[in-house]
Amino acid sequence: FNSFGLMVAMGFVAAAWVLTLELKRKEKAGLLQPREEIIVVGKPASTAEIVFNALTGFVFGYKLIGFFFSRPENMNPQEYLFSAEGNFLGGLLGAAVLGGLKWYDKNKVKLAAPERRSVRIWPHDRVGDIIILGLIFGILGAKLFDNLENWDEFIQHPVESIFSASGLTFYGGLILATIAICWYAYKKGISLRHLVDAAAPALMIAYAIGRIGCQVSGDGDWGIFNSAYTSDAYGKLSVAQPGDFQKTLLANTTYFTEGKIIENGKEHFVTDRIYGSLENVPHKSFKGPSFLPDWFFGYCFPNNVNKDGVPIPGVQLEHNKVLPQPVFPTSLYETIICGLLFAFMWLIRRKISTPMLMFGIYLVLNGAERFFIETMRVNKGYTVFGMRATQAELIAITLVIIGLALMIYSKFKVKNTYR
Repeated sequence: FNSFGLMVAMGFVAAAWVLTLELKRKEKAGLLQPREEIIVVGKPASTAEIVFNALTGFVFGYKLIGFFFSRPENMNPQEYLFSAEGNFLGGLLGAAVLGGLKWYDKNKVKLAAPERRSVRIWPHDRVGDIIILGLIFGILGAKLFDNLENWDEFIQHPVESIFSASGLTFYGGLILATIAICWYAYKKGISLRHLVDAAAPALMIAYAIGRIGCQVSGDGDWGIFNSAYTSDAYGKLSVAQPGDFQKTLLANTTYFTEGKIIENGKEHFVTDRIYGSLENVPHKSFKGPSFLPDWFFGYCFPNNVNKDGVPIPGVQLEHNKVLPQPVFPTSLYETIICGLLFAFMWLIRRKISTPMLMFGIYLVLNGAERFFIETMRVNKGYTVFGMRATQAELIAITLVIIGLALMIYSKFKVKNTYR
């Protein structure tokens, strides 16, 4: 069950709902105006429209019908989706259905002489287009920044890195999607300053929900090891006794130092977290208060989608790995923190009348939250002005600075306006 994909989809649905509510509120307040556009009604379906729908139907039929009738038994759904496997007859059926539906839909409203009509389109009517742009360019940006962050791996396996279902960097998606949506808004005459303010709480709730997918799927977006806890072979936690962390490291030396395990007499590469020596394994010891469950502070992500860890005894499923040492579940923390930040932004939104101020608040809160979380995670670092920082930390600091500047600028501009 692809829990990560489901939660990402739910994040986009929540963002669309929140954005629609905010745009309608701003339209009602007179801050956003509709745009008159000329459309042609009564035209039959063009060849280009039929071909486009047929191609779309072919892809869906090729993959969907192939999933049930042609997928190799040893291939999981994600691998199948990004492979060339499929059902050709299913593709032809899908092409015929969608191409025919397009022709029928246009033909039933066809007029003897097509007419040009003026329609009024409000900004909230374009939320569907905005979400689609965010999805497409968000994924492209996320893959681009992830490959830049892991350049050595990308150079060695460029095709696999580009088409892999894993490896997504949030800030890359945010930056590229923002550029695409702002361009679209400019072309459609939507006020950018009010659009970004409306999108701010939507972005926060989408991120909070998306991180649920990271947590339940175990996509590798977790923190450093918490040596205050230890676990058994199935990932069940207990409070560590003196020396337990060192025992775990010694028992899994190959895993921690070379990213490999010995399974059925064969070596398997299981992780990209290769520390070279046991002394380099990053960890902190923090025992949580007794009124909270242990897994809130240490989790081993059994059956994680990355297949990272050591084999779970007696489990023969594809995802049969569990981390040998508990880590901080940072994706869970981000869901909670960003959920609370969304609630805060939702409560104050009606009290903020200065354009761009809400978006500035979002940038500051988002950047500060991510910078805090990065202190508990291990990512590839860069040396900037003599300081070591990860890509996410550098972008987070930049967002905080831009957000503060935007808040100051917006308040200063309003102050000058009312002199």
